[in-house]
Amino acid sequence: MPFGPASRLGVSLFDETPPVEWVSGRSQEEAETIIRAVYRQVLGNAYVMESERLGVPESQFKRGELSVREFVRAVAKSELYRSRFFTSCARYRAIELNFRHLLGRPPLDLEEMRAHSTILDTQGFEAEIDSYLDSDEYQSTFGENIVPYIRGYKTEALQSMVQFTHTFQLVRGASSSSLKGDLSGKAPKLNSLVIQSTPTAVISPASAGATFSPPPTGARTRLGVDASASGKVYRIEVTGYRAKTFNSISKFRRSNQVFLVPYEKLSQEYQRIHQQGGVIASITAV
Repeated sequence: MPFGPASRLGVSLFDETPPVEWVSGRSQEEAETIIRAVYRQVLGNAYVMESERLGVPESQFKRGELSVREFVRAVAKSELYRSRFFTSCARYRAIELNFRHLLGRPPLDLEEMRAHSTILDTQGFEAEIDSYLDSDEYQSTFGENIVPYIRGYKTEALQSMVQFTHTFQLVRGASSSSLKGDLSGKAPKLNSLVIQSTPTAVISPASAGATFSPPPTGARTRLGVDASASGKVYRIEVTGYRAKTFNSISKFRRSNQVFLVPYEKLSQEYQRIHQQGGVIASITAV
């Protein structure tokens, strides 16, 4: 079933594609499909040259000596993965990419990030990889024979919406890569957002304003016209109008009108818009 309007965010392919599962006894061609799916997920859509492929683990998988989970483990512990997503990345960038590649979601909170940082400090890189693949979450979600997939875009009961919005900082659509197309490069994307438990705007990759980098978490200093003494200005977007008993005709006939308002006048402007029949869609710092 199509994902609906959210398909504009680039996640419809995830929702419409069933999990890739290996069943013992299938053909070599189907085994090759599983192998390609593992490379695609674990290496974050990065291109893999023929000379970089892991010949021995691939042969073991095709002979039935490795399950999908163990083949995922072999790829994640390989020098190919280590060089791309560990030794060349900042620590917290490496951890957030491990979550994307192995569990299909962003980290939940700062404590989860710290726990994996401690594993790296005390036990090393391979133990860090094992901590994802041997977790109850991995076993209950993917088991032994399902290739991990991106799933953080789906909200779940009793979970904060913060994780949902953070998914779009790590995954900008089904074709996005962990290596390219991101202004943050190899620096952490979620570090400050996770520390502050800050949700972020979810913007379509194809829309204006889709910068492919984390937005600022606070108001920027603004000088000149409309700036307040503190330099803080807020953007109010009015989308549509409704009639009021004391004002039957709204002055906001066109949708998507935008007003830049100093912080000191924010409450006054809010009341004025509603008194005149406006419907406020968003208020954001600029």
